[in-house]
Amino acid sequence: MFKDSARIHVKAGNGGNGCVSFHREKYVAAGGPDGGDGGKGGDVIFEVDEGLNTLIDFKYKKNFKAQSGEDGGTSNCSGKNGADLIIKVPRGTIIKDEVTGMVLVDMIKQGQRCVIAKGGKGGRGNQHFATPTRQIPNFAKSGDIGEEYSLILEMKVIADVGLVGFPNVGKSTILSMVSAAKPKIANYHFTTLVPNLGVVKIDEGKSFVIADIPGLIEGASEGVGLGHEFLRHVERTKLLVHVVDVSEIEGRSAIEDFETINKELLRYNELLASRPQIVAANKMDIPGTEEKYAAFKAELESRGYKVFGISAATNKGLKELMYYISNTLSTLPDTILIDENKDEEVVYTAKDEKPFDIHIDNGVYVVEGNWLRKVLGSTNLDNYESLQYFQRALKKKGVIAALEEMGIQEGDTVRIYDTEFDYSK
Repeated sequence: MFKDSARIHVKAGNGGNGCVSFHREKYVAAGGPDGGDGGKGGDVIFEVDEGLNTLIDFKYKKNFKAQSGEDGGTSNCSGKNGADLIIKVPRGTIIKDEVTGMVLVDMIKQGQRCVIAKGGKGGRGNQHFATPTRQIPNFAKSGDIGEEYSLILEMKVIADVGLVGFPNVGKSTILSMVSAAKPKIANYHFTTLVPNLGVVKIDEGKSFVIADIPGLIEGASEGVGLGHEFLRHVERTKLLVHVVDVSEIEGRSAIEDFETINKELLRYNELLASRPQIVAANKMDIPGTEEKYAAFKAELESRGYKVFGISAATNKGLKELMYYISNTLSTLPDTILIDENKDEEVVYTAKDEKPFDIHIDNGVYVVEGNWLRKVLGSTNLDNYESLQYFQRALKKKGVIAALEEMGIQEGDTVRIYDTEFDYSK
């Protein structure tokens, strides 16, 4: 089954927590702190797999989570890092942030890897918090929370040439005649429900990939008919071959068909409409077509298009068309949809997060923020030195100043997640 889009949720692993521990040994009455650090959480990494050609696997599994880092141990032992989660996708997959709509990466190279969600850092053990005046720190730092995103995956077929045109104009027949592809062919509209790819071999070591894109109709750019589901698959092509039924056997004008499809391409994507086009006037084997072809060719060549009269059913004119396509492709640059980052491995941040938020709920000052959750988790509320460390962190981040600006008074209640305490200067 072919599937070219999917929505999934990814979550990187959390960092492991630092350990609170003190060295204990025979004849050593009071050893120093020796709590180890937590391990780093695993990243979520996307990787191109040339063997895949559909996103069907994401129909059944939509949630992906990398392994969290292990907590630190005693005797300065650090926790094990969480394993990275590698998600394999077909070449040509674009990954978007569902919330912002931002394109994060265009996966177009075999073996290409990209870190989408970065694992949380491991928390530091209490060995790091010892000072000359605080020799027995009874607290450690919690691990950072791993990033998580809701993503949209879109697969856009990678082909050098895209066959476009109305349904039932002979695109699938052309593909079957010039390559080893075996598309479904029948005499009714929308026979082709998925993009079909074929390799056209011209000479030894010289070939190109051609895609039979399902038929477009008027209104396709707004999603009518097969619309957006398939327009995306011509975006990557370097060259468009516009197939037209020049016999007009279905009662439509060949010129009007040509103009209608180009209008839909323009509405969908201006860059796509600007791709070079070669016109293949098909069904030349039908009696009475020669005169219509002559008028059609004269009109389009006056507009600057190269026109070939062909019969896909009888193979007439296809060889000349394929050689011309091959020669034209050699003069065209590759089509890049997204500006690529030069690094092999990239971390993308799709949203900026406020350091904290404060609001008043029934007279209680509620303070929220991911970093606050981490600092609070690192605090031993029964230990004076740990509480001092917590207060300094709040002051350094500006929480205390923000509370005072909001008019907090001595004795007012402050809530940070599940913990409440009275405000005191």
